[in-house]
Amino acid sequence: MTKPLLSVNNLVVTYGARKHAVQAVAGVSFEIFEGETLGLVGESGCGKSTTGRAILQLEKVTSGSVTFDGEELTSLSPGEMRTRRRKLQMLFQDPISSLNPRRKIKHIVAEPLIIWKEGDDESRSHLVDQMLLEVGIDPHLAGERYPREFSGGQCQRISIARSLVANPRLLVCDEMVSALDVSVQAQIINLLSDLKVKHNLTLLFIAHDLAVVKNVSDRVAVMYLGRLCELGPSDDLYAHPLHPYTAALLSAAVVPDPTVGLSHHTLEGEPPSPINPPSGCRFRTRCPKAEARCAEEVPELREVRPGHQVACHFPLEAVPVSIQS
Repeated sequence: MTKPLLSVNNLVVTYGARKHAVQAVAGVSFEIFEGETLGLVGESGCGKSTTGRAILQLEKVTSGSVTFDGEELTSLSPGEMRTRRRKLQMLFQDPISSLNPRRKIKHIVAEPLIIWKEGDDESRSHLVDQMLLEVGIDPHLAGERYPREFSGGQCQRISIARSLVANPRLLVCDEMVSALDVSVQAQIINLLSDLKVKHNLTLLFIAHDLAVVKNVSDRVAVMYLGRLCELGPSDDLYAHPLHPYTAALLSAAVVPDPTVGLSHHTLEGEPPSPINPPSGCRFRTRCPKAEARCAEEVPELREVRPGHQVACHFPLEAVPVSIQS
């Protein structure tokens, strides 16, 4: 395979200090290749959004490295990182609050061009109109209006246009459709898929909706309490999960079919506190396969099938798990 566009190695993000420190991300490593979509899933509070923000250096990295196109980002000054963000853009969960309520839509989309002094007024206006049309917004009807006059789905389209006008190479999509209606989610996902091909984009798609992630991702990484527990090709991981947590996560998805029986991959107990996580494997307190070794030794990601990695001392046999796509 070609050289990765983005490499994250042993990334650690810690909030607070001493006995009140919370390690939101605890040694995460993965790569994303150019033109690929990597889905990052996990339950609320697992650290997936913090991981995405740390890649763009919006969160301070405690340790580890983030390499984009061969350049180490964690060693850059704030000014240097600011220039690199032209090629790394982020789409946020709440599209309405991510847009300046005091600016008109045309100015919001043109702002990256204005900041970097690209082109003149005429060329900027032409590019803004073009981008708005690409995301399904009429620039003549919407250009002079404010974000409050649009729905959540329309505001997300505007956010996408604002990101693409900077001609980025990597988009970090942080729960970008979770606040939208299901029908609107499908429209935005289809739009993003078309724009990915047209603009040769690479995506890190962060979400908790497993069906959405399956449909958009080439590979999927599963996160639990700050660590990756499984990473592999989308179809393989969904059909044959190897980590007990992945199997339980997939089994929790509702399938609208009365003939499908209940899954046996259920979890017991509450998630442990991130302030005082369990020793060894962080999932062991809820894992039906846990043994003494799990408390003593931290499992590292290892490849057990071609391209399919799992961080488990006792991975599951290839047991199919149903999920509605």
